Amino acid sequence: MLIYGNTPRDIKNMMWRRRYKLLAIVTVIAVAVMLMGCTATKKVTPKLGEGLNKFWDAIGGKVPTKSKDE
Repeated sequence: MLIYGNTPRDIKNMMWRRRYKLLAIVTVIAVAVMLMGCTATKKVTPKLGEGLNKFWDAIGGKVPTKSKDE
């Protein structure tokens, strides 16, 4: 027997009395998680070849670089 605080049976009874409020909170959280998963846009990852082409173009001089005077 606990002198201070609630026993597990007391906690279960409190939750049972407020079951509709608890159910509503769980439902709202579940719907929010599902909607967040549905609205995410698909990320486009660049292909490896495109990145290498940009790198070699920058090294080869196709991309203009800034000078110290600018």
